[in-house]
Amino acid sequence: MRFLNDLMPTFDLTYDDVFMVPSRSSVTSRLDVDLRTVDGSGTTIPLVVANMTAIAGRRMAETVARRGAVTIIPQDIPLDVVAEVIGWVKGRHLVHDTPIMLTPATTAGEALLLLGKRAHGAAVVVERDRPVGIVTEADLTGVDRYTQVRDIMFSDLVTLPDDIDPRHAFEQLSESHRRVAPVLTAAGGLAGILTRSGALRSGLYRPATDDSGRLRIGAAVGINGDVAAKAEGLIEAGVDVLVIDTAHGHQEKMIDALGAVRGLDPCVPLVAGNVVSAAGTRDLIEAGADIVKVGVGPGAMCTTRMTTAVGRPQFSAVLECASAARELGKHVWADGGVRYPRDVALALAAGASNVMVGSWFAGTLESPGDLYTDTDGRQYKESYGMASSRAVLNRTSSDTAYDRARKAMFEEGISAARMYIDPERPSVEDVIDEIISGLRSSCTYAGARSLEEFHDRAVVGIQSTAGYAEGRPLHTSW
Repeated sequence: MRFLNDLMPTFDLTYDDVFMVPSRSSVTSRLDVDLRTVDGSGTTIPLVVANMTAIAGRRMAETVARRGAVTIIPQDIPLDVVAEVIGWVKGRHLVHDTPIMLTPATTAGEALLLLGKRAHGAAVVVERDRPVGIVTEADLTGVDRYTQVRDIMFSDLVTLPDDIDPRHAFEQLSESHRRVAPVLTAAGGLAGILTRSGALRSGLYRPATDDSGRLRIGAAVGINGDVAAKAEGLIEAGVDVLVIDTAHGHQEKMIDALGAVRGLDPCVPLVAGNVVSAAGTRDLIEAGADIVKVGVGPGAMCTTRMTTAVGRPQFSAVLECASAARELGKHVWADGGVRYPRDVALALAAGASNVMVGSWFAGTLESPGDLYTDTDGRQYKESYGMASSRAVLNRTSSDTAYDRARKAMFEEGISAARMYIDPERPSVEDVIDEIISGLRSSCTYAGARSLEEFHDRAVVGIQSTAGYAEGRPLHTSW
């Protein structure tokens, strides 16, 4: 990456402070761009779901891995639960979705509670392991909540074999005017569910898979306690990426934790952070990190900069840390501060190999939180920062009441925030579509066919606040 007219900035920059200039390009199609990363994480699109309890769960992990990203399960989840989640995700199909299964006697009220967990809003009614009907949110609207689904389900089913090509599945669903259909095993049992959009995406994305062809998933550990034992447990459970995570990554306890985990000779990429300087990046890499997480304070749930004055504008932090990592043959992840597809593109232009997304994904149906409705009828989920008092209390549940209360006093994050579901993009897959569409276009403007070419060819300029405002669309006339 280079700055326009080679004018090096004399101050640090956020994503809003910069723009990209188009270059001469021979790339004629967005689909000619290869978005696989080279940092060993195995992602086929450069997105990582941040290790936040309100965002990173099994449903999120399954969905994003099917599209090529990876989820990092948070450090405050018990090891046995994380191991079960890892096994569950690795048992998911690479094309069709895990279905919601109901019995004919399930009530409409019970079904509605479950349907909010899936963007397609459908459930399969199963009897003796065989699908006998489908119910959707539309079918359940206005129905007495105690009505059994056998009385309202749609029983004239179109089914798909589990080995069907996604393109043929899309065509079959289109021809039969169905949005969703059960997928059956050769023996006639329920194997999954597939939508038209799911079949279409299967032709546009490549799943993030391990050497055995199973979906990838990562997990995090902290720097306190027996870090090596926790890391070893996660490795034995089959984790694909291991993250050692703390808000202040450039400290002695992190160096010690990295040394302890590196001593296990892990066969998976080792990620550590967070830092915002070249010195911090070099120290973590020299201590054993393959990838360094960059970002202090840019996240939507983080109050660190306002509370402590500590942090750094994210674009400059990523640019400096990525340069230091590349000199040592390693990589960085840009963690936090992305609110639009342009921000993801700029982080990658600055040299990041992956971009971590947190709050942006919190307001999707796949995040773990419960779905609420406000007084205006808008649906939302609650999110919170991982340095907030709420997160600290969850993480220190085994401490004494006094110690838990004392630690919760030191809060550097929001404990409750409403993340509204976008009715136009309710699913994390919809948000991924938006991000990847923008990123592919960014690459074609730069004349890049890969992420490494994108970093090499990107030309970035500095803009005023008015320049940023000029680029924003108007949804109403002036």
